[in-house]
Amino acid sequence: MSTNEQRVAIVTGAARGIGAATAVRLAEEGRAVAVLDLDEASCADTVKKITAAGGKAIAVGCDVSDAGQVEAAVGRVAEELGAPTILVNNAGVLRDNLLFKMSESDWDTVMNVHLRGAFLMSRACQKHMVDAGFGRIVNLSSSSALGNRGQVNYSAAKAGMQGFTKTLAIELGKFGVTANAVAPGFIATDMTAATAERVGMGFDDFQKAAASQIPVQRVGQPADIANAVAFFTGDAAGFVSGQVMYVAGGPLN
Repeated sequence: MSTNEQRVAIVTGAARGIGAATAVRLAEEGRAVAVLDLDEASCADTVKKITAAGGKAIAVGCDVSDAGQVEAAVGRVAEELGAPTILVNNAGVLRDNLLFKMSESDWDTVMNVHLRGAFLMSRACQKHMVDAGFGRIVNLSSSSALGNRGQVNYSAAKAGMQGFTKTLAIELGKFGVTANAVAPGFIATDMTAATAERVGMGFDDFQKAAASQIPVQRVGQPADIANAVAFFTGDAAGFVSGQVMYVAGGPLN
């Protein structure tokens, strides 16, 4: 693949929040971007922001936990934009609860979207990467991988993403494909706003409380994560693989 050819990126869960910021950032890096989310119509704002700035993007509806939908979505991206050689597995959901209150559905939903989704998307895209002799996979983990009350499902899924990432790096490295993970700390998104609501706090107060515990004394923004993803997906990061970067405003124990 010529380095002058526009590379194609897929960002899952890209209708809003971290995913949307990442899609926009990768477009700024010169990538053609498939903005993928469960509801295709919800991707319109992200696509519009990219195209208004002169970039190339399409909206793709897909349930990443459904193998048939994933294969169809990746096939469509390859047909309309070109072979996807950059994949950002960002799609995620929360079903927070304490263990004794957590339902099997709460557990399965989180595992299916995060882990099964990342597996299916990576499996579908890796063949395009191997054929091109170039690939970048970035998986979204979380500081919750270290453990977090009320998130036994989410914490397990995000810890699993780290093992998944390291194994992809081992298996795919010889084909020119790197795999890395970004583990955000507190990022101001709809998901953290939902957590604030769950614990009965206003979002502003929730953010202030979080910022007081962060060494840089602020919460993160989606752009902070997008910047880390942009590094991992670039040509300059070709010797960086199997790594987990915590983007949390300071060290974590």
